[in-house]
Amino acid sequence: MNRSTFILPVIVAALVGVLSSMFIVDERQTALILRFGRVVDVKEDPGLAFKVPFMDNVVRYDDRILSLEVGPLEVTPLDDRRLVVDAFSRYRIADVDAFRQAVGGEDISGAERRLDKIMRDQTREVLGSVSSNDILSSDRAALMLRIRNGAIAQARSLGLEVIDVRLKRTDLPQANLEATFARMRAEREREAADEIARGEEAAQRVRAQADRTEVELVSEAEREAEVIRGEADAERNAIFADAYGADVEFFEFYRSLNAYRGALQQGNSSMVLSPDSEFFNYLKSAGGNAGN
Repeated sequence: MNRSTFILPVIVAALVGVLSSMFIVDERQTALILRFGRVVDVKEDPGLAFKVPFMDNVVRYDDRILSLEVGPLEVTPLDDRRLVVDAFSRYRIADVDAFRQAVGGEDISGAERRLDKIMRDQTREVLGSVSSNDILSSDRAALMLRIRNGAIAQARSLGLEVIDVRLKRTDLPQANLEATFARMRAEREREAADEIARGEEAAQRVRAQADRTEVELVSEAEREAEVIRGEADAERNAIFADAYGADVEFFEFYRSLNAYRGALQQGNSSMVLSPDSEFFNYLKSAGGNAGN
């Protein structure tokens, strides 16, 4: 029998054994070497690694920072004003040996279900110890830090390291939201009614002041007009008196003309007078009383 018949299978078996003993550790992963289900080695450095062929099994875990979305959950702050909160956390597998022992043969989704419960419990506990105004304020870094610190200790037992926790959304439930909007509308309507009432009051004061100013101005104008009218009447009487003293007959002639103008107008009542009446003295002769 040819020796090559025995050497070739040995070489193939040796080659298969060498190849099956080698594996590559990706820089984004950490590898566990399991022998009959028990962890015998942890490979964290990237590159080529070795195991015992046909006895050891390699399990790889992601070594990067991972994200976990915490779905909407209701919290009740100290003021009993319920809120709906969305959050997310960033974590990584810090201890793959502890992680393997904690989750057994489950993949990362099993660990995330446990971490999700931890995050929900911590979020409710922390946000339930403060008022809703603290939660809704822009400065929530202290609350997020408290949630992270509380989750770190519990996640450590799973071999996980919680790196960061963030609150994405903090809203009121739909029923509370409608009640809040109704209360806000009522407050704005009350403020509007107060403003309208104050405006009406101010308008009344302005109108009253304007009316008083109008009465004062009219009264002052009428007083000045009466004074001017009285002064004019006095001046007119003085002029009449001077004219009468200067020429008595001319003054009587002027007064007669004024009487004619006032009496002999269209539409006046009829008058029955004697032709010899003194009223017609200046109509009967050019000389008036002198002619008479």
